[in-house]
Amino acid sequence: MDKPVNHGSWLFRIFPAFFLASIALAQPTPPQQIQACDNPGDDGNAILITWEQIEAPDLTGYEIFRQAQADTWTRVSFHGPVAHKFTDDEVTDGVKYRYKLIAVYPGANVESEPTNWVTSSPQWFNPSTLGALIATIVFTALLFLFTARARRGAKLFIRRISGLDAVEEALGRATEMGRPVLYVPGLSTIDDIATIASMNILGEVAKKTAKFGTQLIVPTADPIVYTVAQETVKESYTTAGRADAFNPGSVYFLTNEQFAYAAGVDGIMAREKPGTNFFIGMFWAESLILAETGATTGAIQIAGTDAIAQLPFFITACDYTLIGEELYAASAYLSREPLLLGAIKSQDYGKLLIVILLVVSTILALGANIPVQDIF
Repeated sequence: MDKPVNHGSWLFRIFPAFFLASIALAQPTPPQQIQACDNPGDDGNAILITWEQIEAPDLTGYEIFRQAQADTWTRVSFHGPVAHKFTDDEVTDGVKYRYKLIAVYPGANVESEPTNWVTSSPQWFNPSTLGALIATIVFTALLFLFTARARRGAKLFIRRISGLDAVEEALGRATEMGRPVLYVPGLSTIDDIATIASMNILGEVAKKTAKFGTQLIVPTADPIVYTVAQETVKESYTTAGRADAFNPGSVYFLTNEQFAYAAGVDGIMAREKPGTNFFIGMFWAESLILAETGATTGAIQIAGTDAIAQLPFFITACDYTLIGEELYAASAYLSREPLLLGAIKSQDYGKLLIVILLVVSTILALGANIPVQDIF
């Protein structure tokens, strides 16, 4: 008779092995691969600590301790279980430090081995800004190249802008009709880029009004803008050889209240009946009030702003509108000054390089997962 098989004995033999293995897996794991080094690319007084993240569901986090030479261990920070680096910015350059980590578990804390001694020091260059440095060098080289070409008389192409081509025609029309030219530089302050661009355009308009002998009216909404605008017009008249024709009263401060300013400018348009209106600068809700009133007087109107919300009103009520970057390029377009032309062309080629880099980078990124033949 065969001996019966005792299946339970197999379970008692296998169970202790699984039990011991589970106990081994449940043992808290100390932090590994602890490294400390001088934080790269900074101005000093910082040390970077990195470690290998522990894959344990019951890990609470990491306690970080620091020790200076001839000093005791000091707790400097606590990080959660997903952390794997820490920058200690409370150190002194030239002093040696070392670090250790304690992995915190619900039932126990496990300490790592201390790192080597390390010191912090400042660096003269941050490697993470290398791309910006290269871009700056390329753009500067383009700026010098195109400025030199413009000074040698090379004809640099700038896309035709209808609103700027019409400036001389509009000023000539006002001169023929014996009416003044109204220039509104917006309601913003002088630190607004649109106002700065407006002052550049005002200078070119003033040169032409001085040349044609046309009256120029410039009401402003900011005291600083008033001062800058007056000096700009005065310099333009001097450059045009008509310094005696400059009237200081043609540029004046109206008010800094939004709708009071709009009402004042509307009154000027209603009384003086200017032949040409310029609305160049930063505008808000008053844009349609100004442009609509100017349209009822029959004046040629040229507007320009980078305020996206106001562009539809200017496009509707004005004859010509400078949109966005056209406003910034206007002074170079009108004056053909070599430095301004060189800046415009270098910006254009800089943007072209950025677009090429974006396209190439996108293709390379897609090519990592998609065959090239599928991209094209």
